[in-house]
Amino acid sequence: MIIAPILPIIGHELGIQESLLGTLVSAYSLMVGVFAVISGPISDRVGRRTILLFGSGIMTLGLLLHGFVDGYGSFLAVRVFTGVAGGILSGSAVSYVGDYFPYHRRGWATGWIMSGAAVGQIVGIPVGVVIAGAFGFRSPFYLFAATMIFAFLLVWFGVPQPQVARASGRLTVGGALRSYGSMLRRPEVSAAAAAFFLMFLGVSFYIVYLPTWLEGDLGATSTQIAMLFLVGGVANVLVGPQAGRLSDRIGRKGLILLSCTGLFFTMLATTPLVTEMWIAYPFFFLVMGLVAMRVSPFSALLTGLVTDESRGSLMSLTVALGQVGFALGGAVAGPLYASAGYGSTTVLGAFSVLAMGLIVWFLVPEPHGETGHGSGLSAGADAPSFGATLNPSHSEEPGEHGPENAP
Repeated sequence: MIIAPILPIIGHELGIQESLLGTLVSAYSLMVGVFAVISGPISDRVGRRTILLFGSGIMTLGLLLHGFVDGYGSFLAVRVFTGVAGGILSGSAVSYVGDYFPYHRRGWATGWIMSGAAVGQIVGIPVGVVIAGAFGFRSPFYLFAATMIFAFLLVWFGVPQPQVARASGRLTVGGALRSYGSMLRRPEVSAAAAAFFLMFLGVSFYIVYLPTWLEGDLGATSTQIAMLFLVGGVANVLVGPQAGRLSDRIGRKGLILLSCTGLFFTMLATTPLVTEMWIAYPFFFLVMGLVAMRVSPFSALLTGLVTDESRGSLMSLTVALGQVGFALGGAVAGPLYASAGYGSTTVLGAFSVLAMGLIVWFLVPEPHGETGHGSGLSAGADAPSFGATLNPSHSEEPGEHGPENAP
């Protein structure tokens, strides 16, 4: 998230052409996708906690390496390395929710976890943008490396390994590919994967060149860009947990479609209506609120499509496709922005998110009646089938008897 708002600073300090800046976003996203696919089956066998620890350690090193970049080539290489760590982490974080919480509480849990990311956005991105403008683009990465060390310690001391069934048997590349192929042959899984791809594609079309457009066309300063992302983070914090909790009660799909429809019209209206910088703030608040409205319910919905033994693989697969979508959006947005302006990328983003909402509404089933811990659709079932494999050690609903029952 920090890369997009400081792209103009990076381009100025390193002399990188404007049309190439989007590839710094794409390189990270592409590697996240590749290594999410690799780490998913591994996490199904060794457990999410181990993967979270390993990924946060590698991420710390990747962030520190940003201090040594001196041009486009070295920056791209560091973004590739950091993307490896991002891929290791991405699928396991959401899979952990599926392992620890029963399905009817996963919207609540996912909403709070996503709001943690939003708080990081509120604090980290404005601070990162300001210190990048004052001390150079390398300075935010040193700060984020320090916070990643703290995250590593929080996982080590505060995140237990849930007692859920793990995948068995020898892990091979061929076996992993066959497992992924088997999942994708199920219509609801392939539809969910396509929706995740379109979700990230649409966000990438809209976000990556938004700061560049605001600076070039509206004269926005780095401080104003920082404040913009702070406003977006506040929207995430306010909407994410409530959307997740509401989806536990009324279902996920309606909220997802409502969010995508709202994003469609808001994205299309951005360039015609945002004619002054002050208008960008409520617009971005609305956009990020609508994004949060769909992320928590959709992530919770995905955790119910497979069993415990395959959850890491599914979540990593969807994250991978999402990151490929984000990478593609960032790569395509650069030439489009240079030739046709920011309005062209907002149109593509709008239709991408609308297509995502329609796919989820018509093609992805919503689990019903599941109350057990860590249960989902049977990976080999021809029709939806739900079990109840309640973990006795976590049988009480999180949050009902205080925070000590939550990880």
